Amino acid sequence: MIEVMVRPKKRLFIALILVSLSLAALSTYGLWMVSFPGLANISAYLPFILGGLLAAVILVIAFGVIGIIFAILGFPTLGVFQGPAWSAVNLLFPMAICLGKLFDVDKERVERSFIEVSNHLIRQKNIKVSPDKLLVLTPHCIQQESCPYKITRDVANCHKCGNCQVGELITITNTYGVKLAIVTGGTLARKVIKTYRPQAVLAIACERDLTSGIQDVFPLPVIGVLNDRPYGPCCNTRVDMQCVEKAIRDFIKA
Repeated sequence: MIEVMVRPKKRLFIALILVSLSLAALSTYGLWMVSFPGLANISAYLPFILGGLLAAVILVIAFGVIGIIFAILGFPTLGVFQGPAWSAVNLLFPMAICLGKLFDVDKERVERSFIEVSNHLIRQKNIKVSPDKLLVLTPHCIQQESCPYKITRDVANCHKCGNCQVGELITITNTYGVKLAIVTGGTLARKVIKTYRPQAVLAIACERDLTSGIQDVFPLPVIGVLNDRPYGPCCNTRVDMQCVEKAIRDFIKA
């Protein structure tokens, strides 16, 4: 089955996160109201102490979401917003996925919107690293399925036959002097990142892997490039090489 790539706007994710934040605030308030009589029987101060703590948590999450929105709109934001912003995303993302289902919005569409938001925030920081500190990370499904050469341990095993894009990736990364790793899954990807200790990552993957990977390695800056899947998921995938090369050039110091 050939998948048609749809690239939604960032506003989809932002809208779902805002609704999620509202629901979380209402739920928290309801929890506080329900617990109020019981806590008041123990001590007159306990309901207000709990209320203050819950309000503080909601305010921190709200500051994070506001920080994301301001950054997307192009306003300068303080670094203090970054931590709460990603904490807010991690906390509210599952709720945003559930809300998407209620409104008949496909999970992958929400994930693509999240990746757009994340890429936008990273690009706004104008991060520059030396080439040897940039890691290009891609799943092994980009290799031709029938290829007999194992490249996940050493990409140099690729014979650059042209039947897949591994040879092109090797050429591009060698041209710019950046590292390239081809991995079999998320666990190995995290191990590679720990081994190479890059200062930035250009990750090529599907929606699910990019979304979880970006959240897992925060605060490490990651630009996500979605792969194309003309033969379905995890089989002979492809990637827009122009997007990859542009992301490399955006990251490395001139």
